[in-house]
Amino acid sequence: MADLSFNLSGVDEALAKMKQVEALPKKKATRFALRKAANLVRDRAKDGALRIDDPQTANSIAENVVVRFDSQYFRQHGDLKMSVGVRGGSTSKAKNANNPGGDTYYWRFKEFGTEKMGADPFMRPAMQESIEPATNEFLRQFDKALARAINRANRGS
Repeated sequence: MADLSFNLSGVDEALAKMKQVEALPKKKATRFALRKAANLVRDRAKDGALRIDDPQTANSIAENVVVRFDSQYFRQHGDLKMSVGVRGGSTSKAKNANNPGGDTYYWRFKEFGTEKMGADPFMRPAMQESIEPATNEFLRQFDKALARAINRANRGS
């Protein structure tokens, strides 16, 4: 999976609201907003995968594009991280047998190319085209989730 990242700026309002909320609701709100933003990237990647998928085969790269919470990263660093990728990655067929889209280990050949075949990327453009909409969606969902958490906290007081 290509590792692309970006920084958010101009989130002072959200940071001010975060100070009003305890750590647990803050993590829940952040995780919720991250998943909503990652879903936009996932949807765009699925659209790109449909473009390159061969409809005459039983395997579908698009059905294997997923969003996952990276719990190992969270345990190691304490930061929340969502990943958008293709289920199964580059594992063997035996491990990929349970994927609903079939065994699509070859997605990386399409994405990055080989020495005999040019690249036809769908994941990297999905991320690049989705940075602004995903950032806006994150801010919108995060603001909503924090407002709900603040309302719950004020009701309990």
